[in-house]
Amino acid sequence: MFSKILIANRGEIACRVIKTARRMGLETVAVYSEADRDALHVEMADETFPVGPAMASQSYLVIDNIIEAAKATGAEAIHPGYGFLSENAEFARSLEQAGLVFIGPNVKAIEVMGDKIESKKFAADAGVNTIPGYLGIIRDADEAEKIAEEIGYPVMIKASAGGGGKGMRIAFSRDDVRQGYASAISEAKSSFGDDRVFLEKYIEDPRHIEIQVLADSHGHVVYLGERECSIQRRNQKVIEEAPSIFIDNKTRKRMGEQSVALARAVDYQSVGTVEFIVDKNHNFYFLEMNTRLQVEHPVTECTTGLDLVEQMIKIAAGEKLSFTQKNIKQSGWAIEARIYAEDPYRNFLPSSGRLVRYQPPAEETRDGLTVRNDTGVYEGTEISIYYDPMIAKLVTHGPDRASAIRLMADALDAFYIDGINHNISFLSALMAHPRWKSGDLTTNFIEDEYPHGFHRRPPEGKELEVICTVAAIVDHLHNQRRRAITQQQISPRVSFSADRVVKVGEIIIPFLFRELLEEQTVIEFTGEPQFENRIVTVESGWQPGQRIWRGRLNGEQAIVQIRPCLNGYNLSYRGIQIQTFVYTKREAELAGRMLLKESPDSSKFLRCPMPGLIISISVEEGQDVEAGDPLCTVEAMKMENILNAERNCRIKKINVSVGDNLAVDSIIMEFED
Repeated sequence: MFSKILIANRGEIACRVIKTARRMGLETVAVYSEADRDALHVEMADETFPVGPAMASQSYLVIDNIIEAAKATGAEAIHPGYGFLSENAEFARSLEQAGLVFIGPNVKAIEVMGDKIESKKFAADAGVNTIPGYLGIIRDADEAEKIAEEIGYPVMIKASAGGGGKGMRIAFSRDDVRQGYASAISEAKSSFGDDRVFLEKYIEDPRHIEIQVLADSHGHVVYLGERECSIQRRNQKVIEEAPSIFIDNKTRKRMGEQSVALARAVDYQSVGTVEFIVDKNHNFYFLEMNTRLQVEHPVTECTTGLDLVEQMIKIAAGEKLSFTQKNIKQSGWAIEARIYAEDPYRNFLPSSGRLVRYQPPAEETRDGLTVRNDTGVYEGTEISIYYDPMIAKLVTHGPDRASAIRLMADALDAFYIDGINHNISFLSALMAHPRWKSGDLTTNFIEDEYPHGFHRRPPEGKELEVICTVAAIVDHLHNQRRRAITQQQISPRVSFSADRVVKVGEIIIPFLFRELLEEQTVIEFTGEPQFENRIVTVESGWQPGQRIWRGRLNGEQAIVQIRPCLNGYNLSYRGIQIQTFVYTKREAELAGRMLLKESPDSSKFLRCPMPGLIISISVEEGQDVEAGDPLCTVEAMKMENILNAERNCRIKKINVSVGDNLAVDSIIMEFED
């Protein structure tokens, strides 16, 4: 076994590897760019080594820098994590030549499976089901259009060296092929340095199912069950779970056996993932094999009890697997939600800045329920524009799918982040979605259910009752604190009763607040038909200043986030974020007469929605454009974002050039009607 390993990565995966290495008694070395000097993985490691400037292409992706770090610190092996150099055959080959061990598969497996075109040919030869398509290199958009016509729409344009949804586009028409081809090769070249793309038939309404395999250097190969990753946005996974509610034992066995056959054919030796798309009739087709640790590996760990990072390290050290296929059992249900620095209310545009507040839910296992949070940040961390926007991976595990979903919903409600935009409200809304709960999933789920984007929605029913009740309690306790501070209330607490009004968005609800001597609080909604004079008994130990309200309403647990605002509170619960105000009846009457400040008209400007790099401009000054026409492309956090015209107009002035780095809200161009 090794005594010291280097982690050639950053963020949560570097922290994740360090935790396992520490438990195994191994020393760790963290590498870092200038932007990551104060990062969590740097703080956690036993030793650290700088590898270059902030840009990954000048630091984490420079093979010589990583090897230099390993030699300087005496590391014997290198774990690549995922992304960066994790599937780079040249990196694995260079480590071997330098006398270092690559904690991953052999070079042949990386080369064959890393090329999406060659991997499909190899899979077909190994007897694995594959998707109909054209696996040759496409020379230009004209050839792409011709091939698409032959295959039949819809088709998928995919980067040969791709992964993580980058360099991937779906085309339903000739115009889609031309635009998607140009965009795919641009993104592929930017992300992987390889602009080759291929076409294949797009399977409509598919599920994304993947099989985790594990193979040692002694000929032992096993599969660890499946994960479902159908909840995706722009081909990026958002929610993953294990097992899949859709896969039966017969299909699971066939998929597992084909995955093992593919691993044997390529002489695989490490942790790997064989990805499939599955249609509504349980027909499955090979998509790709990822020759690395997957982002979603924790759900497999939770359901199998295996530490996959530990297995990778042991296999790289030449050890045999200590179990066989018959020993592997899946227990319970696990769900992973990816917490991203992005704004779900602005089409999920990336967000950067400082984590002013970062308070994740407590990691614990109790009563058969587990909450786990894999993260690489802490309060005060700067979320950089240079790297992937993932902040954390929140994982829950319970005895069944319903309990894992309930636990995830509560854990998301307790995940408090301020300082940047994030997608927690969107993830919370997903957990409450009836279609998600029923397991009726496809990779088009988000597109189908949120065709016009994710928008704020008013609370209804139980959600409204919880928000109104918590607003009333929080307001009362703050008033009670103020009265105590100003010595308006110096006698022991007595029974208290008052008529109040709570304003939630545009909804006005009167209620009677009663605080009894036995320290019981009762809210009686007195004028709202949908509540039918409902009485809510509240139990909570919440005190002013705490950001998370926890308690029971009529015996049922509720967790609500609280952010004070002028004369009120912003409350977050189950994906709903809304302003609330508690008034006396006279205050409510006067508040209703207040004039609202109108926002200035900004429709004549195209502003940069995120910090990013201008990589192309599609229009000229004086040009007439129609709604939906592309105006420019901004690259941020490793993704290209095309900004389109929202209305018919003429370009008056372009204020930027290709190559400019812009701050959020910078004016890119001006319009005239």
